[in-house]
Amino acid sequence: MEIFKQALLKPGPPESFALQVVQEAIKPQKQTKLAQDENQLLENILRKLLQELVSCAVQSGEKIMQYGQSIDDEEAIQSQIPRLLDIVLYLCEKEHVEGGMIFQLLEDLTEMSTMRNCKDIFAYIESKQDILGKQELFARGKLVMLRTCNQLLRRLSKANDVVFCGRILMFLAHFFPLSERSAVNIKGVFNTSNETKYEKDAPEGISIDFNFYKTFWSLQEHFCNPASISLAPTKWQKFTSNLMVVLNTFEAQPLSDEEGNANNLEEEAATFSIKYLTSSKLMGLELKDPSFRRHILVQCLIIFDYLKAPGKNDKDLPSDSMKEEIKSCEERVKKLLEMTPPKGKEFLHNIEHILEREKNWVWWKRDGCPPFERQPIEKKAVQDGAKKRRPRWRMGNKELSQLWKWADQNPNALTDPQRVRTPVVSEYWKPLAEDMDLSAGIEAEYHHKNNRVDGLTHKHLGSVGLHSI
Repeated sequence: MEIFKQALLKPGPPESFALQVVQEAIKPQKQTKLAQDENQLLENILRKLLQELVSCAVQSGEKIMQYGQSIDDEEAIQSQIPRLLDIVLYLCEKEHVEGGMIFQLLEDLTEMSTMRNCKDIFAYIESKQDILGKQELFARGKLVMLRTCNQLLRRLSKANDVVFCGRILMFLAHFFPLSERSAVNIKGVFNTSNETKYEKDAPEGISIDFNFYKTFWSLQEHFCNPASISLAPTKWQKFTSNLMVVLNTFEAQPLSDEEGNANNLEEEAATFSIKYLTSSKLMGLELKDPSFRRHILVQCLIIFDYLKAPGKNDKDLPSDSMKEEIKSCEERVKKLLEMTPPKGKEFLHNIEHILEREKNWVWWKRDGCPPFERQPIEKKAVQDGAKKRRPRWRMGNKELSQLWKWADQNPNALTDPQRVRTPVVSEYWKPLAEDMDLSAGIEAEYHHKNNRVDGLTHKHLGSVGLHSI
């Protein structure tokens, strides 16, 4: 272990000394790659060293990822724990040691650290994600990394650490495919721990019907665990009776367009509330809030969609009477959503579209989550075929070559006196004179003067004649 402690203080990149340090500490049988028992021995040494460094950092009161950092006259010395991780990461990348060792050290480090230090640790992980994400390395430790990230998510507060949770989820989405089974709630387990607490006894001076208040908030017990409704007929009857009371109240107190616009829903589109307050004093104000009503009504549509979904067994299907009640309640809920300002029809259309798309995910999970990513097409090496040679013509094209070839075959044609004689002007005027003869009865459109060549020749000869006079 002392050899590794001294190595942490060495200057220069890890590749200049990392393998030599391992050889001095382990003395492996092979010079560049450790055997299984040698890997286990090295992992135990490094995990113990990491534990000592964390303990020293805690006792000194420094941040874990900054422990041992100092500045010399020439250069800054890296902190000891990031230095240790860099050395192990290099050894894993070059396959000198087992690839999952770096992931095990990162898991140990997060378990020994507070959430404040875990943010710095995760920042280090993000900075090395290009190396950690290499297929040959990530395949050895992806389950450990998944377990590490899930443990961090369990320790974080969903309300106070939203940004950090988002960073972890984006990191997982970067490395794991969309169809990864570990990221899917295959069994459809509901978050029953999300309990909505409300007042059981009526306070003094309350101005609303307290029975309605309890009936209204009791619906959250059924929304939290829809599976319990389908299994117990008594719970279904209780749910429907309470829901009828709420729907009757919504229908008896419709919201006007002025009330819908007064809440500025369009401006609040970028905000969200994690949980509504359940104080009985706020019940009257919440009933006048279009956003609050929409949340409740959408919850109703979600639970109806769950109950109507076909199950794996016939016993999971709702009864005929239950189907009729679901259909009746669903129609009333949709009508209320359509009447809730502003833009009720558009909002209902969007919700219906989302629920329709959700059915695809339900069927996909029930089919065992088969992967649906399309792999890139492999580039196959294709040999270039011989290029087809284009025929060459001596005169540039086929017609000229044939004409030239014909002249070669008939040399007398080139010396024919008819080729070089000067034509008589009367030969050109004769057809034109015939056209002008009225007795011939040649129509004007068929005269030779309309011919482009003859017309130009006629004009040319006319001009020549004028100049010759």
